Formats: sequence, C-alpha cells, structure tokens
Amino acid sequence: MKTGRFNAGVALIMMAGYMVYGFLLIYLRDFAPDKEAWVASYSVGKHFEARLAHVHGNLFALLNLALAFVLVRLTSASDRARTAIAALGLAGLLMPAGILGEVYLGLSPIFVLIGAFAMTASVGLAGVVSLRHWGER
Repeated sequence: MKTGRFNAGVALIMMAGYMVYGFLLIYLRDFAPDKEAWVASYSVGKHFEARLAHVHGNLFALLNLALAFVLVRLTSASDRARTAIAALGLAGLLMPAGILGEVYLGLSPIFVLIGAFAMTASVGLAGVVSLRHWGER
C-alpha cells in the first residue's frame, strides 16, 4: 500500500496555495490602494484570522509532509493504522480551510474544530505507532 503518497502530494499543493495566499496578504498590507485601513485593523478580526489561516495552512501542510515520510517508514504497521494516520492528517487540513470559510463565507467554526482534532489525533497516533513499529520490516 502506498499510504503517505497522497499526504505528500496534497501537502505540497496546499503549501503552494497558502504561499500564494500569503502573497495576497502582503499585497493587501503593502500595496493595495486602501492599505492604511487594512494595516490599521491588521491585528484584529478578519485580518488576524486571515493570517491565522495562512500560518496554520502551511504548518498543517508541513505536518502532512512529515506524516508522509513517517508512514513510509512504518511498513510493518497495519494498513488500518497507517490509513487512519493518513486520513486524519488530510482531515486536519479542514482547520485552515475552516478559518478561511469563517472569514470569507461566514461558515460555522465546526470545520476548524474538526480539523484541529483530526490533526492532533493523526500526529498522536503516528507517535504511538512509530514507537511500536519504527525500523521494523
């Protein structure tokens, strides 16, 4: 089974997307016609949450990339455990997407909570499985 490959691919694509989003935030802060108003509210409300989405999007993409490399090493772990780690890691990407959904679409914060829980569970489960199976063939 190639569990982890999808995590790596999605992670790199998401990282590129959140990097582009970061460029948009830089434009709004430094070059947009109403940049003074944007800067004045930079640390509160939607602007703060937009920065949170950018930072957490890249962090969670990096975590999925790390999970992909860990999953490659866990060949002796069960497919079920490896699939759960991979799926929870990908579900964790709901957190930064949920923040953006709140900011731009007025969505419920439930996606943020689901994503945060899923990523925490994925990393924790990967740690437990790594302690049991790391280096085994």
